[in-house]
Amino acid sequence: MQTTKRKSTKKSEAAVVAPETRILLAYMNHLLLHGKRPDSVFKFALDLGIKEDDFYNYYASFEAIERQVWKGFLDKTMLRLNADESFAGFTSREKILAFYYTFFEDLKSSRSFVLLQLENQKRLELTPGFLKDFKVQFEQFVTNILNGGIESSEIAKRPYIDERYPSLFWMHLGFLLMFWRDDSSMGFEKTDAAIEKSVNVAFDLIGHGAVDSVVDFAKFMYQTRVK
Repeated sequence: MQTTKRKSTKKSEAAVVAPETRILLAYMNHLLLHGKRPDSVFKFALDLGIKEDDFYNYYASFEAIERQVWKGFLDKTMLRLNADESFAGFTSREKILAFYYTFFEDLKSSRSFVLLQLENQKRLELTPGFLKDFKVQFEQFVTNILNGGIESSEIAKRPYIDERYPSLFWMHLGFLLMFWRDDSSMGFEKTDAAIEKSVNVAFDLIGHGAVDSVVDFAKFMYQTRVK
């Protein structure tokens, strides 16, 4: 009887998985197992045991799934941050640091997928399709944080220039993603150091005074380049 109950419980748990989630997880597994996208939506749907039009009820393309995965990474990090009661009281610098540390900690569980996605990317200034929704949401998140910093005078208000801050932080995140991709240090400790030092540089540049942080970060990059 116990065995029967366990089997029925597993079936009921599987049944509650939303169709879009089932498709997303199956797609991620395919990428990880085969190192490339499925040959066609028809073949992918057939292997999954669904009709092709069932796939299109939830996703317009394979890239749409990838965009949803990356949006999910960001949503998870933001939920964790907002659940921390102390986060609202952080300075803008502390909020950005908390975001990066939490985000890269979350990415560890999906590192193989992320490495596959970033494998052929040299730089992220030209945003690949799978990161477009992520970029929009990230820049909105950063804009809110930076506006708070301007209101508190933590960040210097510079007409025309401060409008570019969110896109500059997007380039900054791109740098950190590529650094993390190539980081082979224990526990990704070099990435943690790169986060701290580069965020300090960024906030000194948009705040007041930058020389010390720039020199410290340049020295770090020279001495601990990821091979």
